[in-house]
Amino acid sequence: MAEGTDRLAAYRAKRDESVTPEPFGGSSRTAVKSFVIQKHAASRLHYDLRLEDGGVLMSWAVPQGVSMNPSIKRFAAHTEDHPLDYAGFEGTIPGGSYGAGSMIVWDRGTVSFIDGDNHGVEHGKLLFDLNGYKIRGRFTLVKTTKGPKDWLLIKKPDAWATTDDPDHDETSILSGRTVEQVAAGTSGADRTRTIISELGLTSERASMAPVAPMLAEVADAPFSRNGWVFEIKYDGYRLLATKSDDLVQLRYRSGLDATATFPEIAATVAALPCASAALDGEVVVLDRDGRPSFGALQRRGRLTNPFEVATASLVSPATFFVFDLLSFEGVATTGVELVDRKRALQPLMPTSGPVRFADHIVERGTEMFEGVAALGLEGVMAKRAGSTYQSGRSGDWLKIRVEHTAPFLIIGFTKPEGSRKGFGALELAARREGSLVHVGRVGTGFTDRTLTELHREIMESRPVDPDRMTVLVEGLEPNPDSTWIEPSLIAEVRYKEVTDGGNLRHPVFVRSRTDLTPNDVIDLGPSRDEPVVTEISSAPTVTTSNLDKVFWPREGYTKGDLIGYYDAVADHLLPYLIDRPLVTVRYPDGVEGKSFYQKNAPDFVPSTVRTEWVASSDDERGNNYFVCESRETLRYIINLGAIPLHIWASRVSTIETPDWCVLDLDPKTAPFSSVVTVARRIKKLCDDMGIPSYPKTSGQSGLHVLIPMGEGHTYAQQKLLGELIARVIESEMPEIATTVRSPGSRGDRVYIDFVQNGRGKLIAAPFAARPVGGATVSTPLRWSEVTSKLDPSRFTIKSLPRRLGRMSDDPLSGLLTETSNIAAGLRSLASSL
Repeated sequence: MAEGTDRLAAYRAKRDESVTPEPFGGSSRTAVKSFVIQKHAASRLHYDLRLEDGGVLMSWAVPQGVSMNPSIKRFAAHTEDHPLDYAGFEGTIPGGSYGAGSMIVWDRGTVSFIDGDNHGVEHGKLLFDLNGYKIRGRFTLVKTTKGPKDWLLIKKPDAWATTDDPDHDETSILSGRTVEQVAAGTSGADRTRTIISELGLTSERASMAPVAPMLAEVADAPFSRNGWVFEIKYDGYRLLATKSDDLVQLRYRSGLDATATFPEIAATVAALPCASAALDGEVVVLDRDGRPSFGALQRRGRLTNPFEVATASLVSPATFFVFDLLSFEGVATTGVELVDRKRALQPLMPTSGPVRFADHIVERGTEMFEGVAALGLEGVMAKRAGSTYQSGRSGDWLKIRVEHTAPFLIIGFTKPEGSRKGFGALELAARREGSLVHVGRVGTGFTDRTLTELHREIMESRPVDPDRMTVLVEGLEPNPDSTWIEPSLIAEVRYKEVTDGGNLRHPVFVRSRTDLTPNDVIDLGPSRDEPVVTEISSAPTVTTSNLDKVFWPREGYTKGDLIGYYDAVADHLLPYLIDRPLVTVRYPDGVEGKSFYQKNAPDFVPSTVRTEWVASSDDERGNNYFVCESRETLRYIINLGAIPLHIWASRVSTIETPDWCVLDLDPKTAPFSSVVTVARRIKKLCDDMGIPSYPKTSGQSGLHVLIPMGEGHTYAQQKLLGELIARVIESEMPEIATTVRSPGSRGDRVYIDFVQNGRGKLIAAPFAARPVGGATVSTPLRWSEVTSKLDPSRFTIKSLPRRLGRMSDDPLSGLLTETSNIAAGLRSLASSL
């Protein structure tokens, strides 16, 4: 026991100078248990296997390391338990202390104990599964009779077992160093320093301020070319990471902070053996086959509760593939050629773990594209080898996407909307493990001719009762808007991927396939074993009341319907509410009863509901706003009788910098076709300015066009941008658009309201219900939907959950992740005027 105390005391004495911040949620309580394997060069080189149980790390010293061969039994000496925060230790235990020597974090992940009779340390037998970066599969620890601390570690036969042990990477998953490098005080960063010096980069100092990333243009087809390099295009989120001494920041392309979202990446960047660096790359969540899962990444990105984030960082860890080095130890590298930046970057990167180098091949882009397509990956990035790093979009970087094409069974169709003839969309099915499964709808890619021909064919098909169709097709929930037919017709469809939910992502109709039979449709194969983010709530269940009270008398919708709607869309809505001041309008007796506007949260709000005091612009007064960051808080607020939810453009943490600029298109007596015309002209103007724009319905009679501002822009700049665009549109189409505020002076023109920009100004949150007839909802749209066929009244609390179930992503999500070069856009606008 004394030896163990001395060793832990030595660890604590050294950890402030030697250890990196604890990854994967640290010692915080999680819903899963973790393991760590630390390679330890003490008096004898060995591996410390540590398994979390009962709030400590049970530990065994394994001299020869973990074997993946079930026929090999490895000796394991049972040692003292360690505290949970020891799992992140990497450094040198001083001489004279127990266990003196260098140590690295060799692997880390989750452990699941297999319960059984007479299992446990006290019984001399443990059976458990490990899921780490290097080690996976089922193992057993069995106590021998040779000595009180003598155990055997044995691999159990499973899919991960091998007859010959693989050559495991012997570097740290945190710093990329070996134990020998830790002992010698060296690292791969030494090679990076040498390369930086050889490039002559010694004078220009780099700012650690956020950098606007370099963006790619789209290439029509793959190519091979001298002077170009080719990387995998990962299906993830762009991420910029900066390290400056002990400070690490992770930021999305939009500038939003992602440090707390991916603690395993932040801790690994902190552990890199350099004083400072700025890195550019892509964050993904890998599935069991090592392929990026966009759905799993979206689930990670939505988590905000520290308990859930810590759990997810173990169960569904993210990986940061770094492809560019923007600065190193204060020296800017953006001005040197790409191949030299990557040459300097590679030695700095760990070879396994949460942060890795995104490698490339030279010249042979066509062959790489074919290989990427065969693996089911998203595509290829082509980059000019000699290009420097320039913020904004550039033809020196090109993205080439893989699009899959396959035959699917047509099992039904929806009604056409607006002026469309024939049908709206086709319901599709594929095969999986011998059964038919529903894979969603395809509603784009049709010409007038194909609409007419296909409509004739599907009308000649034998109709099928919805109940019968649920027997024929697994996973089908009949939609009342769809008509079902005998599965016999086949459509060839282009799509990006099959989502976690089993739907096609971005499907486009290509052609009918009369040459194929139902046996020829695509077989999706077994369901992929995707990482699962455990849904855990640290807040108590919210009690609801008066669920039968009618809130929309004409429709008969109740308070229970409203709460059910917000429950259904919570995952889509919450990203727009997190850390943002929220204002509600409460209708305790429904939409036809009295209502009141509520900025200040009531005094009786429970402690689990976050509120924040935000001062008014004159700093003399302010309000204690709701801040909704969980399903429980959302349910609590809606149970108060709140129907619409209004939000600020800025967050509490960055209250003076808005995330978007809004143009509210209010028709009043103008025809809705004019609203569509004005909205599309705004999009064209934004496109010409080189800034993105996103549409949504207001939830009433108009549309909102939203422009992401990115980080660092002020409310004054937001207001200027909105007014300039509005004035330009008004001057271009004065017969249908106006900025005149007085309704009596507008005539039948669309009012472009730019006054909704400014500190404390509000908009209806995306997915927010509105207290009007039909129970309509403020609905994110694709620009392809903003046509003369658009009818905002069809998006209601009843129809929108079905719409979201059919969509692979949120059309408005770029509002939170995109950034805009506002200054460049305004210069472009000025030059055009």
